[in-house]
Amino acid sequence: MLDNTLDCGHIPSVSVVRRRVIVHGRVQGVGFRIATARVAASHGVAGWVRNRGDGSVEAVFEGERNAVEALVRFCEQGPRGAAISRVEVVEEEPEALSQFETC
Repeated sequence: MLDNTLDCGHIPSVSVVRRRVIVHGRVQGVGFRIATARVAASHGVAGWVRNRGDGSVEAVFEGERNAVEALVRFCEQGPRGAAISRVEVVEEEPEALSQFETC
């Protein structure tokens, strides 16, 4: 018996998530922003990254859940020369960002 409830033309939507991270430690002057932008591009993640006045780095990542989680894991390690002491991660509602910017 055929299952007439199947919709063969339906493509499941990809769940987009958004995370804001603030990375503390030795994270400025070590190429953290450019490295983050490169990792974001390789994973197809939109958002932005910027230095903060208190010496931390803040970033927003939007994209497919696994890709965003990969960026968060990158921030927990950082590029060579960084020394991460703490990473704050906050879930936010996606805003349909389409590119990644270094501010």
